Amino acid sequence: MPPGDVAAVERLYREHGDLVLRRARRIMGSEAEAQEILQELFMSFMQRPEQLAGKTSWTGWLYAATTHLCLNTLRNRRNRARLLAEVPARAEAAAAEVEAKLSAQELLATLPDELAQVAVYYYFDEMTHEEIAEVVGCSRRHVGNLVAAAIERLQGRA
Repeated sequence: MPPGDVAAVERLYREHGDLVLRRARRIMGSEAEAQEILQELFMSFMQRPEQLAGKTSWTGWLYAATTHLCLNTLRNRRNRARLLAEVPARAEAAAAEVEAKLSAQELLATLPDELAQVAVYYYFDEMTHEEIAEVVGCSRRHVGNLVAAAIERLQGRA
């Protein structure tokens, strides 16, 4: 079939469109979806006629092409459904994270500066007492006392 031969694609449609439609209907399980597959397949022939070049067994080739398009459509639908199902879960997780951060910020705002600093270093940055002592400029023992005081005050407010 020569590239760009619209008449040849139309002839192929008239001669083999029913085969494509039956195959698509069987795989997709729906007349409407089978019609979409038929339309999509023959539109691809119009847009890229080179894919028809050199074909000798139209029946076998159209059967395989229809099967391939149906399976891709089903896979895409499954992936789309999976991704859409993940969106609310991710949105809920993000909302919970934002809420937790806002709560933490509110609680930190109620602490004296020194206790808030130590709480941030300890809980958010996951620094050791020794690392905090070095940053703040005090002893490890004092950091331990500050962490305990922060915990005590936060528990009283939470």
